[in-house]
Amino acid sequence: MIPSVLPTYNRAPLTFVKGEGAWMIEADGRRFLDLGAGIAVNVLGHANPVLVEALTDQANTLWHVSNLYNISQQEALADKLVDATFADTVFFTNSGTEACELAVKMARKYWYEKGQPEKVEIIGFDGAFHGRSSAGIAAAGGDKLTKGFGPLLPGFKHLTWGDVAAVNDAITPETAAVIVEPVQGEGGIRPMDDGDLQELAHICKENDVLLILDEVQCGVGRTGKLFAHEWAGVEPDIMMVAKGIGGGFPLGAVLATEEAASGMTAGTHGSTYGGNPLACAVGCAVMDTVATPAFLEDVNRKAGLFRQKLEGLVATYPDLFEEVRGTGLMLGLKCYTANMDVVNAGYDNQVVTVPAADNVVRLLPPLNITEDEISEAVQRLEKAAAQVAAKQD
Repeated sequence: MIPSVLPTYNRAPLTFVKGEGAWMIEADGRRFLDLGAGIAVNVLGHANPVLVEALTDQANTLWHVSNLYNISQQEALADKLVDATFADTVFFTNSGTEACELAVKMARKYWYEKGQPEKVEIIGFDGAFHGRSSAGIAAAGGDKLTKGFGPLLPGFKHLTWGDVAAVNDAITPETAAVIVEPVQGEGGIRPMDDGDLQELAHICKENDVLLILDEVQCGVGRTGKLFAHEWAGVEPDIMMVAKGIGGGFPLGAVLATEEAASGMTAGTHGSTYGGNPLACAVGCAVMDTVATPAFLEDVNRKAGLFRQKLEGLVATYPDLFEEVRGTGLMLGLKCYTANMDVVNAGYDNQVVTVPAADNVVRLLPPLNITEDEISEAVQRLEKAAAQVAAKQD
């Protein structure tokens, strides 16, 4: 008999009932260090008092009115994002996959309004993940996402990850945009080289093609900059944001230049819940904390410590781990052994990690994790590694 919750996840046999900062408490009382952060969502940890206060204050005032009216909290968050980024305008969604839907629509509508309706094709890269909507799976490609869900939304082309030179050859008169994650998350913590991202931005500009960046997982301080593309010094035309921007409350956004958004006039897109007062009040609190030089400097400092300790772990278990990859507090352990063996051993040792493609274990802790917690987390990962190694002997 099918369970009441649709069984589309292979869930771990864990039920967390409470969270405190970088810790999660299981129903049986065990305390787990959280190196997953709800898949890069809880950037300020669990039950953060600043976010709790923002949410409860707003909950006692106004929950929902719909986008038929002005929403002051939405305008405040949009102003913060515009002031801190390349963007001139923001549309709020509830998730990253909704942000992908709008990014695709925005790019195609831009060219339609420019009198070039043939420009509908969007170039992406293999290993990508842009959500599980029709546009998201078509943009990413790959059998794991698309098998059984045809016919797929047309107008997408996929290139080999990292092969930026191939973009030139792939562009045609029908090309509207290129979409890319500066750091692939689901794809196995694969950062695009800064030089490659710069070259990609140059190619797009030279060929009059829009650049869409998907920073749903790598954005909001995760890499030590507010957004990952800042390391390369490039600016997109359109950017997808979600996960960390709400600190655990469902919130996403599409950021865009005035030019790229020029086709999106009244009636061309909408969302009943997107940008609701509750979500945007929390988003404002997240931005007020994360988008500060001191906070981002602290992320970079702790990222260096974490990586150093993980390099030691790899050196201690060279038969289990190939390398540490990633940037900031978006790190991955590339495994020789099955990555789920490491994830499951982590559960046994009360540390939570997240699997990814390319046999990688993702490490995505809250950005405000402490140095002591990083040390404790690595100790638990070492115990997990020893457990896996013992089973292989």
